[in-house]
Amino acid sequence: MQSITKDDILEILTATDKEIIKFMSETAKYRENNLITFSKNIFIPLTEICRNDCGYCNFKKNPDDPQAIILKTKEEILSDLKEAEKYGCKEAMFAFGEDADEEEIVRLKLKEYGYDNMIDYICDICQMTLDETSLLPHTNGGNFSYDALKRLKEVNASMGLMLENSSKRLMELPAHNKSPGKNPDLRIETIENAGKLKIPYTTGILIGIGETKEEIADSLLTIKDIYDKYGHIQEVIIQNFTPIPGIEMENWSEPSFLDMIRTVIAGTLVFKDTDVSIQVPPNLNNDTAQIFLLCGADDWGGVSPVSPDFVNITSPWPGIDELEQLTEDAGFELTERLCIYEKYINEEWLSDYLLDKIANLS
Repeated sequence: MQSITKDDILEILTATDKEIIKFMSETAKYRENNLITFSKNIFIPLTEICRNDCGYCNFKKNPDDPQAIILKTKEEILSDLKEAEKYGCKEAMFAFGEDADEEEIVRLKLKEYGYDNMIDYICDICQMTLDETSLLPHTNGGNFSYDALKRLKEVNASMGLMLENSSKRLMELPAHNKSPGKNPDLRIETIENAGKLKIPYTTGILIGIGETKEEIADSLLTIKDIYDKYGHIQEVIIQNFTPIPGIEMENWSEPSFLDMIRTVIAGTLVFKDTDVSIQVPPNLNNDTAQIFLLCGADDWGGVSPVSPDFVNITSPWPGIDELEQLTEDAGFELTERLCIYEKYINEEWLSDYLLDKIANLS
């Protein structure tokens, strides 16, 4: 299989029986080693307020919810980071609702803490992480402007934003029809701006939210085109929708096991001639995770020994020992990585300050 086309991807996504086995075997040709990577992290939600209202989301909270995280204090965050250090975590994954400071309650908290906006606050939190801990910040907070990304680059080892899907049609469905920030044009612009700024980046697709196979193919090719332009995409996540009680889409069917297999194979073969990793979240696939390694996946993503996955709160991460066991049982070797991949640890991609932090961490 030479350079993969949309028709090639659709052939994979509609494969059955022996064809699936054939495509699984094809992915093995491009595996350079037997290593499956993961990043030991702490997941810290800075705020659970968000301008979007996705039909599959259980992360967003209403401002009047007494349980909602309106805005964590620096003291709370530093305490969490120090706890993560005890467990050997090296990544501080900061997540928060997009444009949370559009809500007055968040603006008031920011003012109380001495900040004018979320970007000032986030940058200060990341700087504090670098100055006072051994962890490396990785920020994932929705769409950012070019100027905001430029500031965040100085205090983040890597960043991320899920494309989810490149189709505007999904803006009409329950997944995204109340989420202006999920407009694929905005997300593609953010991902491309990160490339222009040379920010090591994570993105990916979400399947099972009403997309067609053609739209999956288009989304994978969109990410590949962006990577070909800028070279900044470290990993592509293939994530399956999982229904959670209480969300708008709680009665939607999740994608089938075979659909996940086909999509992981397709993602692997789209990026077969690159060093982009294909990641499948193990906590969303507890009983089936191993098979995705045989389909070409080579990364488990961030796995935390100290915090839950606040985006998928009903799906606990496996323990590191358990992750190692299931990896080795499938014939592979588990190895820890940083939130920034090794090829990006140089002065082309990072400031001297971040390079020094990483050198000391190593």
